[in-house]
Amino acid sequence: MAQAPAATLTQNVLREGLILSRTPDPAVMVIFGASGDLTARKLMPALYNLALNRYLPSGFSVIGVADTPLSEDDFRAHMADAVRKFSRTQPVDRAVWQSVAEGLSYVRMPFDDLDGYGRLAAELERMDRERGTNGNRVFYFATAPQFFPVIVERLGASGIARTGAGWKRVVIEKPFGHDLKTAKELNHTIHSVFAEPQVYRIDHYLGKETVQNVLVFRFANGIFEPIWNRRYVDHIQITVAEDIGIERRGKYYESSGALRDIFQNHLLQLLSIAAMEPPPNFDADTVRDEKVKVLKSIHPVDVDNDVVRGQYGPGWVGGQQVPGYRQEQNVSPNSMTETYVAVRLKIDNWRWADTPFYLRTGKRLPSRASEIAIQFKSAPHQPFAKTAIQGMTPNVLVMRIQPHEGASLKIAAKIPGPVMRLRTVNMDFFYGSSFLVESPDAYERLVLDCMLGDPTLFAREDEVERAWGLADTIEDGWAGQPAPDFPNYPAGSWGPEAADALIERDGRRWRRP
Repeated sequence: MAQAPAATLTQNVLREGLILSRTPDPAVMVIFGASGDLTARKLMPALYNLALNRYLPSGFSVIGVADTPLSEDDFRAHMADAVRKFSRTQPVDRAVWQSVAEGLSYVRMPFDDLDGYGRLAAELERMDRERGTNGNRVFYFATAPQFFPVIVERLGASGIARTGAGWKRVVIEKPFGHDLKTAKELNHTIHSVFAEPQVYRIDHYLGKETVQNVLVFRFANGIFEPIWNRRYVDHIQITVAEDIGIERRGKYYESSGALRDIFQNHLLQLLSIAAMEPPPNFDADTVRDEKVKVLKSIHPVDVDNDVVRGQYGPGWVGGQQVPGYRQEQNVSPNSMTETYVAVRLKIDNWRWADTPFYLRTGKRLPSRASEIAIQFKSAPHQPFAKTAIQGMTPNVLVMRIQPHEGASLKIAAKIPGPVMRLRTVNMDFFYGSSFLVESPDAYERLVLDCMLGDPTLFAREDEVERAWGLADTIEDGWAGQPAPDFPNYPAGSWGPEAADALIERDGRRWRRP
């Protein structure tokens, strides 16, 4: 029999070592809201793919908890259907799914039913006894936010969160509160049962490979970090653009708006990663300390001059006519909820003093795109004739979060020919073509990190409260302003004209992703 090449054997050994180092202890994941959309679309496909890639330990188990009338067989069938529909790897490996399905069970109960927590405790004890989960628990809150406090209180009152051997962790989805006051109240409730190191506040943006790649670009490449500062960077633009509307989420969006839905979490997370100082190591608290320092250093926002809000009206997106926000289901015909926000921020520290950061997010924009764009200052002197450099643009490093994950760097190059003429060209890195593998879903990384006890990519208490404090400042400023003339941008455009004016009065322009 022919032997495998030494390089292949080495790669296999390294992969086996990585899998072993990233395999958590046997545990039970209790998913509250297990009959809902998040479990079907994200959590169960993530768990299946972790099992497929051998990152889940033997004995790993899932207890679904919801008030939906399902038998255990019904729940397994529902989860199997979810994996067939939403898994990133197809077709589904029957043997792998069967190994996952053997660890699935279901407890039907209202979330405030103390007797139901008794049945849940009995099921957890059975898992420990039959599947060797040793008291290790992940409590995943895949529910509407109003259920978070009652579930925490019942987990404490029933003793489930505190008793027995093993570790206990809780995963909480955004929105983590509605403002600073409610975020602090929720933190207080959670800390009455769980200590802060047990709490994993999930923002799926931090699980994206390309967001983590921002850290690698900055701190693993010696050519970038020396110029990642006010001396060389003219400004930074961070965009989270969506071409979709609110997609039957009118009731939620009316109470949220773009500021709370995207700016307070996704945009500020990207800002802190792009602007943070190099951490001395990659320990969880060290990285999160640096992110919090950025949020603490943000200059007080002048809401009148540094913030623009918008709401989309009817228009055309992708060649299709779409309704305005006020015509969406469960939206008031006189709604003043913003679907677009643009903010100019400055960071008061030595690295970024006087360097503007322009952040924007919006619904019903021309395309879906999330990116961080670092525009560098122009070269101080151009020795070429003016005719040679007509149409030249500054160097820009763009890190694309989604879609087309990767990065591009705009540089000047000579056009072939006997005449000295320059043109801006792109140096591109595409994640898929460079590694020839599909990026794992963000939930795969985050769920695994939680089971391993690694909170690096999760938001800490002080980080969440700082972000809410900034959002509250903007909300308070809006409350003292005259009501905008909504809608103020048509669907399919890049937002209100006031957003263009915000950046253009600084002599700059928004990028078109």
